Amino acid sequence: QVQLVESGGGLVQPGDSLRLSCAASGRTFSRYAAGWFRQAPGKEREFVAAISWSGGYAYYATSVKGRFTISRDNANTVYLQMNSLKPEDTAVYYCAAVPSDSSYYTPSRVKEYDYWGQGTQVTVSS
Repeated sequence: QVQLVESGGGLVQPGDSLRLSCAASGRTFSRYAAGWFRQAPGKEREFVAAISWSGGYAYYATSVKGRFTISRDNANTVYLQMNSLKPEDTAVYYCAAVPSDSSYYTPSRVKEYDYWGQGTQVTVSS
C-alpha cells in the first residue's frame, strides 16, 4: 500500500509559477511510475504528466507541454513545476502511482493507476 499526499497548491495570477509536490509513504516508491492529473468543476479528470520509475522518461498532455515539468527525487517525492500558468489550468491536481516493471512506462490513463492522493487546489485568476 502506498499513501500519496499532495501539497503546493494555491491562488496565483496568470503567468505565475507554482511547484506541486507529491510525497509517498508506505512501500518503497522507487519502482512506481507516477503521474499528475487534474479535474476542474463539472469536467472529467484529465491527464497532465507522467514520469517513469527510473525518472528517465516523461510524457505530457499537449495543453501543458513546454510549460509544466514533472520530476522525481531519489527519495519518495514527485514534483510538478508549473510555469506560465493560465486561468484554464485552474483545477484540483491529483498525484497518482502504479507499480511498474518497465523503466520507461509513463501511463496517461486514469484506469492505469492504482493509488491516488486527495488532491490540491490550484486557482489561476487575476
